[in-house]
Amino acid sequence: MDPSLEQAVDTAKQHPWIFGVLPHVLTVVGFLLAFFAIARLMSERKQPGNTFAWLLAIAFVPYVGVPLFLLFGGRKIKRLAATKARLSPIVPGVPPSPAAQTFAARVLTLNGACPPVGGNRVEFVASGEEAFHQLERQILEARHTIHLMTFILGRDAVGRRVVKLLAQRAREGVQVRLLLDSLGCFFTNGSFCDPIRQAGGEVVSFMPMLPLQTRGSANLRNHRKIAVFDHRLAAIGGRNLATDYMGPTPLKRRFRDFGATIEGPAVSLLEEIFLADWAYASDQPIAKLHAEIPVGVPLAAGDSEVQVVASGPDVAGDTLYEGILSMVQQAERSVWIVTPYYIPDEVLQRSLMVQARAGIDVRLVVPAHSNHPITDLARKHYLRELQQAGVRVLLYGPGMNHAKAILVDESVGLWGSANMDLRSLFVNFEVAAVTYSKQDAARLAAWMRGLFAHSKPKPQPKRPPKFFPTLGEELSRLLAPLL
Repeated sequence: MDPSLEQAVDTAKQHPWIFGVLPHVLTVVGFLLAFFAIARLMSERKQPGNTFAWLLAIAFVPYVGVPLFLLFGGRKIKRLAATKARLSPIVPGVPPSPAAQTFAARVLTLNGACPPVGGNRVEFVASGEEAFHQLERQILEARHTIHLMTFILGRDAVGRRVVKLLAQRAREGVQVRLLLDSLGCFFTNGSFCDPIRQAGGEVVSFMPMLPLQTRGSANLRNHRKIAVFDHRLAAIGGRNLATDYMGPTPLKRRFRDFGATIEGPAVSLLEEIFLADWAYASDQPIAKLHAEIPVGVPLAAGDSEVQVVASGPDVAGDTLYEGILSMVQQAERSVWIVTPYYIPDEVLQRSLMVQARAGIDVRLVVPAHSNHPITDLARKHYLRELQQAGVRVLLYGPGMNHAKAILVDESVGLWGSANMDLRSLFVNFEVAAVTYSKQDAARLAAWMRGLFAHSKPKPQPKRPPKFFPTLGEELSRLLAPLL
């Protein structure tokens, strides 16, 4: 007999409880872990699909499902929401614009967003090349402060150029702050950014993956993209700081994306969100950060009415989601949506279907093939439902469309960092801007029509899907809320 096997047999004879009692103990422990996790899960008011996916994982494989839930299952952090609620965007002394009386604006405001403010100039940026050139120019022209927040800083030519420019401006005496999500910038938030730190700039990682700051913090990612220069000019949109999103010259594989620069009082709203996130990530007192900002708000620079909306674990409710829902449900003529990923909840899905059946022009633009194949598989069921209800589903391609925008009745437009999926709408830290101005809506409509021209209608299914493709779709839909 093998000596190691013989030793195991002797151990079993000497300590029979190891093979008799231990399995029962482990079973009881697994049951208690599952019971505890399920109790916590049911108290968190997650979406039904998300809850069901976690229930399966916890119930059938508790030794795996429970630790994963404790690491990644958090959606709201009460302590964080309570702390950052006092840092909600405000513009003292600036009255709300007339757009504050619209239904969508009231819904957003009642859920925690600041009312719309007038006096802004909005310039949409549809080209990755123009976005890069503007960023370069804004960094080089900044005289006092550069506040930059991104989900991804690429370890590529664009990332290196951004780091070089920020280090240069820090050496020249400009206050440079760079806030990076710890997951999206996992390979660049360390020594890659040392030139900025060595030059006197500050680089902070938001909710480090290791060590975890709190239960569920590994799952809560800061997906916001904000840049603020000298407290007077801001940029907001869907682009990350990487070659896939922007660059000095055209690139065939570059994602199509969308964003805007804003001048005027709304800049204070975006900077307040940046400072709130920076204070949380850096442990710097918010009062100290506020003291650095000149008294007053940026002067009026145009006539656009803009509402800034923050959403995520630091907000008590689901502000952005409920605002989007109100926009869709109150539409009278059209709802146009552009998103890279489409995995909605049941209410949003049904709202779009009801509006389409009522004769509203509902259009949804998604990439023919996105950079995440599992989300393409998970969306198939939803797209079929929309088509059957009369929604025009358009597939953009070739190439990847990463833009996120909504236009309702060609009069109210929304753009920002949030995708139309469960993670963006209910889990991530996100930010969006809503414009209620006719000129902005007209420019947004023109951009969307250009996108329609590069998209093809999704073919109607000729027959019901076969069993195995349907099984794959259902499994993808089950996993999608956890992605």
